[in-house]
Amino acid sequence: MRFLVDAQLPPALARWIESRGYMAEHVHEFAPIGASDRAIWEYAGANNAVIVSKDEDFFVLKSMQPDGPTVVWIRIGNTRKVELLRWFESLFPAIVSALERGEKIIEIS
Repeated sequence: MRFLVDAQLPPALARWIESRGYMAEHVHEFAPIGASDRAIWEYAGANNAVIVSKDEDFFVLKSMQPDGPTVVWIRIGNTRKVELLRWFESLFPAIVSALERGEKIIEIS
């Protein structure tokens, strides 16, 4: 399973996912700052990656293109990195389970 962490989330989240044995990269590792959602969407699709994002645009894209990449839509307000990582850690087993069941949009809040 491969994850692509979007720009408004910290690179530390990608590293945390990697520490759990999954492939992960942050958008800034392959795209310039300000890369379009479409470019990120296409990269994720070409690399069979799950997009992890706070951006509702990916939810909308997935609704319009059901065959596109899977989206984990994080619906949490602004928070410190350590709190975000702690929160994500508590939900990660459920996220992985949903992905393994084949869910295509996973909304977590």
